[in-house]
Amino acid sequence: RAFAWPPRWRAKCIDYSLDGSAGALSRRRSAHRMGLPAGGADRAAMSSSTAAEQAAAAGLAAPPPAHCPGPSGDEAGKTSACAGCPNQAACASGAAGKAASQLSGDAAAVARRLSPVRHVVLVLSGKGGVGKSTFSSQLAWALAERDGGSREVGLLDVDICGPSAPRMTGLEREEIHQSAEGWSPVYAADNLGVVSIGFMLPNPDEAVVWRGPRKNALITQFLRDVHWGELDYLVLDAPPGTSDEHISVAQLLAGARLAGAGILTTPQ
Repeated sequence: RAFAWPPRWRAKCIDYSLDGSAGALSRRRSAHRMGLPAGGADRAAMSSSTAAEQAAAAGLAAPPPAHCPGPSGDEAGKTSACAGCPNQAACASGAAGKAASQLSGDAAAVARRLSPVRHVVLVLSGKGGVGKSTFSSQLAWALAERDGGSREVGLLDVDICGPSAPRMTGLEREEIHQSAEGWSPVYAADNLGVVSIGFMLPNPDEAVVWRGPRKNALITQFLRDVHWGELDYLVLDAPPGTSDEHISVAQLLAGARLAGAGILTTPQ
């Protein structure tokens, strides 16, 4: 079950090696170099995009202006700095502050739930079909088999519309159960627990057609309510793309021990 990249892929991907002495993931770049924007205009565009995404997640219509007093508090939406801001009505009514407070509360709850998890590893891709779920499951198996199977590992499938973890781990037709401590993972091995919406669907062949808020709500529940216990590694298999769910996951994991992220690419 341990996974090895085929030789012809090694020069095209960023791969990850396991540091046996520290038990941590260490990244090494392969011959393939990722093109990252380096110019000032590109960096400004990226900063603007990030600010817009953060504003949307906090329930704001646009990024806050300079000297913004914040979306909550007595002065929210009422000072001279708020004049002409698209967020003024939301801040003055308290709606923006409520959304920001809810996000902060969920992130704190996730941090408490994941406090026994030593390393959280995100697996991402800019598009679908690049082998992300294959990599996630094989990484989870490889970590679980380290040191004679003494490591505790979890695999969380947060791809709501295209869950693959049940099939990748041989756990099709299994179900998640709830206990007094929260949702219990389905175990592929004594030390490898798996959670996916695929365990919750009455018909595995039925499509999940959900809007963003409903998907984000379930992702929040997965991170907040699943009782993993003590884990050495938690591997998160994210959906393809760089959109709403990914922003939510990053914000919710702000207080967790995020060890790093693996980004799978294709040589196109």
